Amino acid sequence: MSRDLLLRGGRIVDPSQGMDTIGDVLLRDGRVESCGSGIGTPDGAEVIDVTGLVVTPGMIDVHIHLREPGREDVETIATGAHSAAAGGFTGVCAMPNTKPVTDNQAVVGFVKRQGEAAGYARVYPYGAISVGQKGETLAELAEMVGAGAVAFSDDGKPVESAQLMRTALEYARAFNVPIAEHCEDMTLARGGSMNEGIMSAKLGLKGIPAEAEEIYVIRDILLAKRTGGHIHLCHLSTKGSVELVRWGKERGINVTSEVCSHHISLTEDAVEGYNTNAKMNPPLRTAADVEALQQGLADGTIDLLVTDHAPHHYDEKEREFADAPNGIVGLETALGINCTYLLHRGIMTMSQLVDAMSCKPAKVFHLPGGTLSRGSLGDVTVFDPTRTWTVDPKAFKSKGRNTPYGGHQLTGQARLTVVGGRVVYRAD
Repeated sequence: MSRDLLLRGGRIVDPSQGMDTIGDVLLRDGRVESCGSGIGTPDGAEVIDVTGLVVTPGMIDVHIHLREPGREDVETIATGAHSAAAGGFTGVCAMPNTKPVTDNQAVVGFVKRQGEAAGYARVYPYGAISVGQKGETLAELAEMVGAGAVAFSDDGKPVESAQLMRTALEYARAFNVPIAEHCEDMTLARGGSMNEGIMSAKLGLKGIPAEAEEIYVIRDILLAKRTGGHIHLCHLSTKGSVELVRWGKERGINVTSEVCSHHISLTEDAVEGYNTNAKMNPPLRTAADVEALQQGLADGTIDLLVTDHAPHHYDEKEREFADAPNGIVGLETALGINCTYLLHRGIMTMSQLVDAMSCKPAKVFHLPGGTLSRGSLGDVTVFDPTRTWTVDPKAFKSKGRNTPYGGHQLTGQARLTVVGGRVVYRAD
């Protein structure tokens, strides 16, 4: 039996209970024992003073890449989970584009066991929609759910066959798990390396138009309407995508969506100078797109904030821009970015921010957590929304250093991460 843990005197923000108050959180045997004011100190309990800090249900990132199995030189499940804990995340969902692809129960079980052995954040595996992510044959969804898969995706590439996507949506309904889609029409996007617009013309790079994303957004919303399945749209990046999701939700279609911290804080201007650390897919878009994504979060059209954490080797990002791999690391900067660009600019309230990073991820993906109600998992994030710090990639727990935020000042930082009543990260 573990020692009781009492977090004393913090600002408790738990949208699942409509709670925003100063008080204490008591964790016992890995679960929440009580939460509120006037909690006494049990004999032998460890007491941590969190006065002046925000205490929330553990934050969950439903879209990250851990690279293991296959590219342990870039990231392992252990280093990725450690990075998550340092960023304030108590749970992460690992995408299946590993080597081999996570498209069967053996690999799903491996990812789950490695996450448990690491002992940092909880690691929830995705399963691939199609065998080998080739878009040809439906993978063994039932077997992977049995092994612990919480959702399905071919992320990194779209499911080009509408018929296969329709079948996946119909089949996944039986397990009540979402199908998460990487929306990208390859006939429009192929060969592109940044947003199509004035900046791509200036740099002489082939661009990816907004319609490459939006065509698949509306296709998949219509397929969800047809099947009644749950479509979750990954890393939206355009104003048009937000409008299409809003259209689908207004009609009661089972669609949810997410946006990355970099897409609500950076524009295509970050690419200037052929900065490969700003190369990602979908690409950074325009100021009008950023504003639409922020407003989509504020009005609830977009459900979740994610990182799309994607570590790469330093030398891989040192190639010419068009040949460099897509993606940035994000687990250790997301909370600071979201506080800086959404909370402190008045676009989202504290409750909305916590909802999009904790409660809704748990609800949308049917995961435990996302609440501090009595008896729930003892997963807690404690952060300082007023702490200003400078991003130093060399200090990351992740093996990856590829970030466009190096040297940037952010306001908001995780100070303590608790999983199952056990402290897994404490800032110095």
